Amino acid sequence: MKILKRILLLIVIGAAAVASLVVWQGYQMYRDAVEQMSVEEKAEEIMGKENYTAFDQLPQTYVNAVIAAEDRRFRYHNGFDIISTTRAAWRNIQSKEIVEGGSTITQQLGRLMYFSQEKKYTRKVAEILVAWQIEKLYDKDKILELYVNTIYFGSGHYSVYDASMGYFGKKPSEMNDYECTMLAGIPNAPSVYSPDVNPALAEERRQQVLACMAEAGYIQPGEIE
Repeated sequence: MKILKRILLLIVIGAAAVASLVVWQGYQMYRDAVEQMSVEEKAEEIMGKENYTAFDQLPQTYVNAVIAAEDRRFRYHNGFDIISTTRAAWRNIQSKEIVEGGSTITQQLGRLMYFSQEKKYTRKVAEILVAWQIEKLYDKDKILELYVNTIYFGSGHYSVYDASMGYFGKKPSEMNDYECTMLAGIPNAPSVYSPDVNPALAEERRQQVLACMAEAGYIQPGEIE
């Protein structure tokens, strides 16, 4: 029994040491990134993009669809959602690899601002720290605005304006409900859900977005049709 307790203690100590190292390396990654260019400078860079789309030019259906599909608790957390992160961590443990990120919209924005898409725990720590800073500087509408002007929508479209014009031939403010829900689902896997590449899969993903909207209370289940 004593040997077992010692083994368990060593495991706990080892796990704590590894976790501490990951957090420290993540902090270093975060500090190096923001020292090269501040969050404010990065945001200004995004807002300076051609055809930048302001929040008030986004249809409410699109806003609701993005939040429902990507980060249902977006308006209630401070950039990091322990609930979705815990759920993702458990699934990763079960799969013995990182299969789900559990990242909030703010974390995704931080990653797009500074880091690669490589799935590493140190990068996850760094993006959480960036997310906290973003949340201190900007309100939720501005964060979502920056996000949709930065994410990739497939087929060479790197902003909501480019995607709306490229897929539908209209500005974001002119999108109808069908187009809003279609566009909201693409960033989850742009190469898979691009309507230009896989129309059937794009529609399947749109149906998933509608289901998320119903679960989040944005629409009634009977309204999906």
